[in-house]
Amino acid sequence: MFQGFTPETVDFLWGIRLNNDRDWFLAHKEQYVATLYEPTKALGKALFEPFRDKPGNILKVSRIYRDARMHHDTPYKESLFLCIRSDTESWSEAPCLFFEISPQGADFGFSYWQPKSAAMERFRKYIAAYPDEFLALVRQAEEKTGLPITAETYKRPREAPVAALSPYFAWRWGIGCIRHIDPGPDLFGPALADTVADFFQKLTPLYEYFKKFPE
Repeated sequence: MFQGFTPETVDFLWGIRLNNDRDWFLAHKEQYVATLYEPTKALGKALFEPFRDKPGNILKVSRIYRDARMHHDTPYKESLFLCIRSDTESWSEAPCLFFEISPQGADFGFSYWQPKSAAMERFRKYIAAYPDEFLALVRQAEEKTGLPITAETYKRPREAPVAALSPYFAWRWGIGCIRHIDPGPDLFGPALADTVADFFQKLTPLYEYFKKFPE
């Protein structure tokens, strides 16, 4: 059961940012497991419960160890994240609901970080055919969350069939609706699970919508 993160969680994350080496990590590994890794796994389990019986969803919880094959300058990540997504090879190429904790606090919500161009082409064709469905989805998500859906855009986007779709025809990657919480009372304690679950629930229709456009 998720009991919450603590100030010690953030202390560890700042520590690994300032001391990203094996000796420091091994000396603080118990702190990592107890205050960061196990709470993140417990939070993921709680958040995944509404998706457990829905086909096509998996839960992934990251580890702090970097992939040595990628030849990173530092051996450890400075954050930990979990995501609910389709079972694809790369999390960044699939729409997902995610939570990430870092020294600066937590970010969570919907992300479609690096969709392939073919998926975005299918997306444009679909919203051109059913513009009202998509525009209503965006409006409802933004009203419920109180936050905009943002994205990185093409410098020269394709022309949309109707003016209302022009902003969305320009979407390229980095699509997201994300909330941030600073370190403090809102981040620490078990109530965080309800906060994130409520935000996920408001964004689930958007997440399910983008799963229509497989890679």
